[in-house]
Amino acid sequence: MLGILTSLFIGLFALDAFSGGTPLTAALPEFLIHLIPAIVLLALVVVAFRRPWIGAVGFIGLALVYALSAPMGHPDWIVAISGPLAVVGALFLWSWVHHRGVHA
Repeated sequence: MLGILTSLFIGLFALDAFSGGTPLTAALPEFLIHLIPAIVLLALVVVAFRRPWIGAVGFIGLALVYALSAPMGHPDWIVAISGPLAVVGALFLWSWVHHRGVHA
């Protein structure tokens, strides 16, 4: 559930395509391009539903990639984006470890 909410949160940033008085026909392609990260996260949640280790590696990996590539002058951006990704990744990791222990 948190993975879906994180995807929706990231998808909210795509709405900035409609700012600045841009006409709808010009803003719509930009909006769709900005939705790609949210769609990738949603696809990762779908795949990780059956294989939690994929969710753990994927979400934690994306959190690290963003944290290392974000501008250093904006630690708040890093916390706002990488934080939820890392939390969801940690929960997928916990789920994977817990289920391995139960089935062992």
